[in-house]
Amino acid sequence: MEYWVLEPEVAGGLGEGTLMERRTHPPTVSRLHYAFQSWLGDELLTTFPCYIVTERVRQALVRLAATGCAYDEVQVTTEYPFDELHPGRRLPPFTWLKITGRAGVDDFGLSADHRLVVSSRVLGCLREFQLAHCQTEAFVG
Repeated sequence: MEYWVLEPEVAGGLGEGTLMERRTHPPTVSRLHYAFQSWLGDELLTTFPCYIVTERVRQALVRLAATGCAYDEVQVTTEYPFDELHPGRRLPPFTWLKITGRAGVDDFGLSADHRLVVSSRVLGCLREFQLAHCQTEAFVG
């Protein structure tokens, strides 16, 4: 099976409601608050060290029985300049995509340099959704 490194769109950052242990690298997040500053529409997003997906992507990944990931709640808010850039735009429901697997083994994993690695079957699933601003390259383990 082939594996791919993904560098998703960054549409915001960690909000004030995030609980994070900063003494480890990467930091360990126990509660995620994603504060949108913009959004180009991709349904897989990141802000180091976390990933979020739209609820419809989560449902597709569950149907696929993707390995190496878990799902959790994420608090989503908007902050400047989101409303100025996207007046009246409503965000869809998002879910925290927690990466638990091993890169090049499970469907989801993190490379040695903490980049997201997915299997070709997960990449195929993700490509059914908006992913126009996600950089993709072959993973060399």
